[in-house]
Amino acid sequence: MSVPDNDYNDDELVPPVWLDKVFITEALKGYQAEPELQVIEVIFSPATAKGDHYASIMFRAKVRYSTPRQGEQTTSLIIKTMPEAEGHKKDMIEGSPIFETEVGMYVKVLPELERILRQAGDHTKLYVECIYHTMDPHEVLIFKDLVDMGYFVPRDRGITETEIRRAYFKLAKLHAASLKVQNESPQMLKSFTHGLFEMPHIMKEPFLKTGMVFFVELLGSEPELNKYKSYFESIGENFLERLVVEWKQFRNNPNTDPYTTLCHGDFHLRNMMFKYENESFEDVMLLDFQISNVFPLTIDLVYSIYMLMEPEFRWNHSEDLINYYYSVFEETLEKIGYKGVVPTRAGLWQRMKQHKYYEFFLLTTFLPFIWALKDNSTDFGDILQNEEKRRMCSFSEGYIKDVKILLARMDNLGYFKET
Repeated sequence: MSVPDNDYNDDELVPPVWLDKVFITEALKGYQAEPELQVIEVIFSPATAKGDHYASIMFRAKVRYSTPRQGEQTTSLIIKTMPEAEGHKKDMIEGSPIFETEVGMYVKVLPELERILRQAGDHTKLYVECIYHTMDPHEVLIFKDLVDMGYFVPRDRGITETEIRRAYFKLAKLHAASLKVQNESPQMLKSFTHGLFEMPHIMKEPFLKTGMVFFVELLGSEPELNKYKSYFESIGENFLERLVVEWKQFRNNPNTDPYTTLCHGDFHLRNMMFKYENESFEDVMLLDFQISNVFPLTIDLVYSIYMLMEPEFRWNHSEDLINYYYSVFEETLEKIGYKGVVPTRAGLWQRMKQHKYYEFFLLTTFLPFIWALKDNSTDFGDILQNEEKRRMCSFSEGYIKDVKILLARMDNLGYFKET
């Protein structure tokens, strides 16, 4: 079934030939342990809007089926698979273990983290149920549809403070429970070492190289920002090398680090869905664990400041919000009986400042995209592949205002004192 709508990604308008009634039947038979289950009808459609994600293909399946025991039933499923069509998306993620990572998270790690919380009397839900997964012949995950449960992605507005706090609440629970696993059963997380910069082809992507170039150009064009130009010019020539060195220092740190735990890896607004009941906020569900990896937990927090918060929170309330995260994190560690060295609030803030080049990367390369994606018609794939569109992102009015405030803050923190 095709859906001729420009609001969706082109590769999600028509499902692949193998994704059919037979495939859905076998998946539901296994999940429900009903060998005589029969699928009567399946209607496929795109599961997400353009710009919601990029490194996967997602479909929604409205399924009508019957079983001898239950009679006729309906359900809605979300099918996630890897790109098969030749093109930039497939090339960028080829050879990357992101699908194996996500399967491992949903099948093994997230259930264990919830078990740890439940054992302590904490019934926080960390993930949506995965009803089926396979790696061969196609890489597929099938989930229950959160939309059917009342969840939604906010598209026509920014995230509220209540929503941010609940997202941090969930992240703190995930970090705390995985810190207990890391301390007591580190083998479970040993394979989760592939973050963004471990993707095999990522460093060849042009968007990584042009972000700093456009940023220096912006600094030269704005009188208020001229004073920062020489610093960024001085690091611009080998910026990516500095960034990777900084990343590898954390990744390969031989010392036991009490702040190292399982990170979400891509903690931004489009990777979460919210639920309200009678106009009262009820819950947020975290999604997309494709690049979850063991790293200092501050990497998720730094990322969230640029990729989750609306500008007013980034400018005025980020410290309060991170402190809220820490209070939940600390309380959860105590509740679940964590026996390792407990990270301190002061240590957390000290380490927040140790990701300097990663912050520069977010500021110069990803933050312009966030501003562009505020227009829901923007195609993220086009931005990644089109240099002129990326350049336009770096000169938007909202982004420039953001940069002025963020650079002044970095200056006060001493980011520019040495190269």
